[in-house]
Amino acid sequence: MMERNFVAEKLKEFQIEEFVSKKLNRVGHSHTVMKKTPLGEKIIIHASRPGLVVGRQGGNIKELTKQLKKEFNLENPQIEIQEVENIFLDPEIVAERIANSLERFGTTRFKGVGHKMMEKVLEAGALGIEIIMSGKIPGARARSWRFYQGYLKKCGDMAMMGVKKSCKTALLKTGIIGIRVRIMPPELKEQEEIRLKKEEEIIEEIKEVQRGEASGTPKGEPKKAKKKRTKKKKETKKVDKKEVNVEKVVEEEKEEAAEEKQEDIKTEVLENETFSVPPKEVPEPSDEGVKEVPKAEETKEKQ
Repeated sequence: MMERNFVAEKLKEFQIEEFVSKKLNRVGHSHTVMKKTPLGEKIIIHASRPGLVVGRQGGNIKELTKQLKKEFNLENPQIEIQEVENIFLDPEIVAERIANSLERFGTTRFKGVGHKMMEKVLEAGALGIEIIMSGKIPGARARSWRFYQGYLKKCGDMAMMGVKKSCKTALLKTGIIGIRVRIMPPELKEQEEIRLKKEEEIIEEIKEVQRGEASGTPKGEPKKAKKKRTKKKKETKKVDKKEVNVEKVVEEEKEEAAEEKQEDIKTEVLENETFSVPPKEVPEPSDEGVKEVPKAEETKEKQ
């Protein structure tokens, strides 16, 4: 059956990964990936310190290839090593570093170790982290200490598939201490973000209004709809009383000026009408043989 072959292949990959992680203990091993090629099986090892994995003149890799051929019957295994880009976003490396520090300094500084590692992980860009240490810390009785910060999913598909997990052990004089690390990577931020849409103008639907018999529509005809109209409120401007009084005074002054102009025009017209032409000066006649000239007043009367 095809299904059994798939299960057997996946089981073989899991056993190879466990074997490699045991052999490369305390070297910063993250995870291994197995691929099939025409030349043979390709095993990619992701580690934080690739120099220690390779060894002097590639001695460690040669030993690994021999052991993989014997135990898993691999024809031509090709080992490739890749360096991890961000160490503090990988829970395997973080748990391994905590275990190393506990074995080195003991249980007296376990709180400082937990808080420092938590700060470094959050500075690297993680959304949240949880570290649980269980065992005889710091006294003879077994306890569990939990260090957590940020945002971390605990249930659902995101917690099962998205959150990275790892478990490691540290061997001390008092006994074995278990370390469990959970990290929520920054890649899940886009999936968890909730973006609100901009408020759009809602257009109300036209409501059907029943018309009475007085409107003249028969019962069989479909009912017409009326549009709902909204009246806009006129903006009322408040004016101070002082401004109103000033405007009135200005208007009164304008009216008075107009009246004065009209009176001046009337007076000018009257003066023009009553204006009389001054009499011409007539030279006085001499007494020698000249008739007497009538006066100016008499000439006017004759005219």
